[in-house]
Amino acid sequence: MTALTVLAAGLATDRSAGLAAEAPSLVQSVDWLALAPVVITAAVALAVLVADLFVAERRKPVLGWISVAGLAAATASLLPLRAGDRTTFCLTGDPAACSYAADHFALVIQFLVLGGALVTALLSVTAVRDTRMPAGEYWFLLLSSAAGAALLPASRDLATLIVALEVASLPAFALVGMRRGDRLSSEAALKFFLSSVTATAVSLMGVSFVYAATGSLHLTQVAARLEDVPGQLDTVAMAGVALTLVGFAFKTAAVPFHFWVPDTYVGAPLPIAGYLSVIGKAVGFTGLILVTVIAFPAYSEIWGPALAVLAALTMTLGNAAALRQSADRANSAVRLLAWSSVGQAGYLLVPIAAAAYSERDQIGSTVAYALMYAAVNLGAFAVAALVARTKPLHRISDYRGLYAERPFAALSLAFFLLCLAGLPPGIIGLFAKVTVFRSAVDAGLGWLAVVMAVNVVIALYYYLRWTALLFRVPEGAERPEGAVTRTRAPWPVTAAIVVTAITALVLSGAPQLALRVASGSLFAQ
Repeated sequence: MTALTVLAAGLATDRSAGLAAEAPSLVQSVDWLALAPVVITAAVALAVLVADLFVAERRKPVLGWISVAGLAAATASLLPLRAGDRTTFCLTGDPAACSYAADHFALVIQFLVLGGALVTALLSVTAVRDTRMPAGEYWFLLLSSAAGAALLPASRDLATLIVALEVASLPAFALVGMRRGDRLSSEAALKFFLSSVTATAVSLMGVSFVYAATGSLHLTQVAARLEDVPGQLDTVAMAGVALTLVGFAFKTAAVPFHFWVPDTYVGAPLPIAGYLSVIGKAVGFTGLILVTVIAFPAYSEIWGPALAVLAALTMTLGNAAALRQSADRANSAVRLLAWSSVGQAGYLLVPIAAAAYSERDQIGSTVAYALMYAAVNLGAFAVAALVARTKPLHRISDYRGLYAERPFAALSLAFFLLCLAGLPPGIIGLFAKVTVFRSAVDAGLGWLAVVMAVNVVIALYYYLRWTALLFRVPEGAERPEGAVTRTRAPWPVTAAIVVTAITALVLSGAPQLALRVASGSLFAQ
């Protein structure tokens, strides 16, 4: 509570000081167009919550389609903002210090978050109905989390950043435990809750230290004031920077703060596991980028080496654990994707660490890699959701011979796995890895580039092993050719697979789109 009180007082002091500088202009203008993606998502969440009170039980599925439409509208509202030069909630005394900025960085991450939430919603339409989860609560929580995730990349003060982080995280706790009466689901929700609460407490303590040392919460002002911190406050500032980074490291599932990932993914409904692997990870990395590259460049000698070591540990442990998954073990497919996501988090950390040694535009490589990862990882979870309809144990061995039963699903999953491995025809996966590798080399982190290369080779084994399994003849299959029985796939799940597959194909066919993100300047100058 002390950290929260300091934050609240700090934000009030910070903004009142700005207002006092120009007394005649006490009312701030609000750029509603810049806020549209967040506002639309939050408004639809409230509409679904209220509608749930009046909609009959047999008509509850309509809430899901309202949510899908709302997320589609929020994603479309990004189009008028593509210039990336809008800000709002700025201090009247310092127009450069704003709480919300719709720059290119924010827009790309918002597209990733809202597009990923839209795919999750498509997967959830069938899951909510089949597992009899409370529809109104589920859709409200999913939309609320998406609204917080969309707010976070545009946040430009520490208070808004923490609030957005919690709005994105708190509903996710309940979503993980939504399968009532399921022991694994309850255990997963508890582990996720405890780890996230710890991360938030540490982050709040760090932010309060940073405010004590700088007297500001706006990222640009924090960066300027950390350049000349009084000697007696230098230790406080360094402690604040370190604690803030530790808090965000929990959110990104970086080693050693990754322990909650595999059990949480196994216990959560499959669409939510996919949501956490992409949107949850994007939230953590976005916050980490904002505090390191914008707010704390003065202490790059502290967070740069620390993030480089975390990247090496994260990719190594994640890939090693994924390699050990037994094909016949229950939930092995979900656990492999969970440990794979930890390994991928290590790759995502590399350009952020590199930004400490060179230009901050290095983080474009992280954003480009995140775009590729979001499309293909959600696609893999979409195929897993389809297979789980007939084989609910989620074993890797359940995918043996999938091509004979569902050719499109098998080909899609094979393409997604090859993208994650960085092998043709998954060209976008290869290009994304090259951009990350190049950022490490350009920053002089040769040892980290070597560690990454070794881990890419390790990951090839388990990705290719799963890919090969898709095209093998099922064990004990004695039915004549053509006698394979097929069940009809729900069209929302099929639509999710198609959307992610097309996105990955487009990116592979035009990798210059990802390269443009990786090499461009994402932050407003």
